[in-house]
Amino acid sequence: MKRILLAVLFVGFLSVNAFSQKTQDVFKTLDTELEKARVALKAPGFAVAIVQKDKIVYAKGFGYKDFENQVLVTENTLFAIGSSSKAFTSAVLGVLRKDEKIDFDERPGKYIPELRFKESWMNEQIIVKDLMAHRTGLPRHDFSWFMFPSESKSELIKRLEFQEPFTGLRQQWYYNNWMFFLQGEIGARITGDSWEQNVKELFFDKLGMTRSNFRIPELEKDGDKSFGYSVDLEGKTTRMDYYNIAAMGPAGAINSSVFEMSNWLITWINGGKFKGEQIIPEDYVKEAMSAQMVVSAGTPSKEHPDAHFSNYGYGWFLSSYRGHYRVEHGGNIDGFSASASFFPTDSLGIMVLTNQNGSALPGVVRNMVADKMLKLEAADWLGEAVKRLEEAKEAQAKAKAQADSTAISNTKPSHTKIDYTGSYDNPGYGKMEITLKNDTLFVQTGLLGGFLDHKHYDVFDMILIYQGKPNRDNPFKFQFVSNMTGDISGLNAAFEPTLDPIEFKRTPKALEVSVDDLKKYEGAYLLMGVQEVKFYIKNEKLFALVPSQPEYELVNIGEHEFSLKILEGFKVKFEEKEGEITAVSFIQPNGTFRGERKK
Repeated sequence: MKRILLAVLFVGFLSVNAFSQKTQDVFKTLDTELEKARVALKAPGFAVAIVQKDKIVYAKGFGYKDFENQVLVTENTLFAIGSSSKAFTSAVLGVLRKDEKIDFDERPGKYIPELRFKESWMNEQIIVKDLMAHRTGLPRHDFSWFMFPSESKSELIKRLEFQEPFTGLRQQWYYNNWMFFLQGEIGARITGDSWEQNVKELFFDKLGMTRSNFRIPELEKDGDKSFGYSVDLEGKTTRMDYYNIAAMGPAGAINSSVFEMSNWLITWINGGKFKGEQIIPEDYVKEAMSAQMVVSAGTPSKEHPDAHFSNYGYGWFLSSYRGHYRVEHGGNIDGFSASASFFPTDSLGIMVLTNQNGSALPGVVRNMVADKMLKLEAADWLGEAVKRLEEAKEAQAKAKAQADSTAISNTKPSHTKIDYTGSYDNPGYGKMEITLKNDTLFVQTGLLGGFLDHKHYDVFDMILIYQGKPNRDNPFKFQFVSNMTGDISGLNAAFEPTLDPIEFKRTPKALEVSVDDLKKYEGAYLLMGVQEVKFYIKNEKLFALVPSQPEYELVNIGEHEFSLKILEGFKVKFEEKEGEITAVSFIQPNGTFRGERKK
C-alpha cells in the first residue's frame, strides 16, 4: 500500500522540467494536502499544474485515470475539459478582429445570413459581443442540444429561431452554450475552416498542444487518456460513457492535459504572448478579462469576506479572490470536471482536471493551491466542500419526499396508454418518439431514452435513462394535452426552468395498411344527406375530397380510423356492418358530421 501511495504522490515529476530539491520541498506539503482532497471528495483521479510567469513550476497527477485497473494519472493524461473550451472559441474571434475580419458590434446575422432569432428585437439588436458575454436574453435551452444532438450546424442554427427568450437584451446575464456554438460558426464562416481547424491552427499548433483534440475517437486512441466517472453521494464510483457533443463543439469539446493547458494559461498571463510570439492580440486579452456583464451581486460572505464580485468577460468569469484579481472558467461534461484559472497581476496560473462528474474538486484544489502560491492564510476549502456534500445528501432526500407528496392520489390518465404514443415535435428542440411496450410508455429523443411514470391526471414523470441507469432523482414533468375532439394533441415538457413548459406537437403514428385494405373505403358518402365526399386511392394512399376544398391525405391511426395529415384535430372514422363499410363520420372541433355511403 505504501508503494502505491508513493507512486500516486510523485508521478509526473520526471517528464516536467527537472525540479530542484528546494522546489520539491516547497510543494511537499501540497502533495499530501491534494491527495487528502482527492480521497475526501471521492474523486477517482485528477491532475494539476501551476505556472508562474512563463514557466510550469508544478505538474502532477493524483489517483487513477482507469479506476477499475488502478492505472495512475499523469500530468500528461488527457481529460475532457468541457466549458473551459469557451475561451478558445472567443479568442478565435479576437484574432479575426485584429485582422479586421470581424466587428464585435455587428449583428451575428452579418456573418451567418440565415440566422434568425425568435423575436424581431433580437434580430435587430443582438451583436457579437452579446454572444460572447452571455447577455442575449436567451436562457440555456440546454436540453435542446444535449437530448437532441446533431452533427448538422445548419439544423442547430434553424432551432434558434424557435427558442424563447426569458428577458430583454443585456438585462440579465444568463449562461448559454448556444451562443458559443454561434461564435464557432461565425469564425468558420469568416475563415472558411471549421472551428476545430481554427483553434488548432491559431492556438494548439503555436502553443505546442500537440495531443489536445476535439473528438472522442481521437481521445480514445491516445495511450494516456482518462476514463470518466460518476460518484454518487454514497461514494459509489461508476464509469461513464464519453459524451459526443457533436456540432455544439465550440461550447465544450476540447480534450487536453494540464501540461498542455499550462501553455494556454502562460499565454494569457503574458498578455497573449508565448515564447515571444503574440498569439492572442494584447488588446483582446485585456478586453476578454475585463467585465463585460455582471453575473450576480457577488457580495462577500461571512465566511469569506475577502472573496467577492462576480462578472464575466469573453469566455472568462471574473472575481476578487482574497484581494487578488482572478480570471477563471470551469468545465463539466459527462464524467469530467475542470477549472482553468489565472491571476494576471500575480503572474500565476492554475489548471485542474478531474475524471469525476460534476465534481467540487477542481474548485477546492484551485483555491488550496492559490492560498499557498499567494502566501495567504489557508482557508478550510476542503472541509467546506465535504460539509456541502453532506448537506446535499439531506437535501436530496427531502426533495424526493416533497416530490412524492405533490402527487394527487386516486387519479388516472384521461386516455388509454396507446393513445399517448406517437411523434412529438418542437422545432426549437427536436422530435421525441413515445411507444408502448409491455404496458410501459417509453420515450426516445435524438440521443437519450426514458420511460413514463404516471403522477396524476395527464401528468407523468419522464424518467431519463442516463448512462445506462434510470435517473429517478431528477425526473422531467410531462403534461399531455388534448384537442377539441378529445384526442391527445401534444405535451408540455419542463425542459427550461426560466420558461413555461416547452410545447411539443403530437403526430399519431401511422399504421401500415395495404392498398387492398384501403380499397374498401373508396366511394362517395353523403354527409348530413347533403354534402358529398369522395374517398379514393392515389399513390397507394387514401385521400378525401370535399367539394371546393383541396384533397386531404388520410393517415391510418386505428381500426377504420384516420387522421387528416395536414389538419390537427380532424379525423374520420368509418363504420362497418356485416363486413361492409356503410358510413363515415367526420370528427372535427366544431362537431361530428356523419354520412351514409352511396350505393
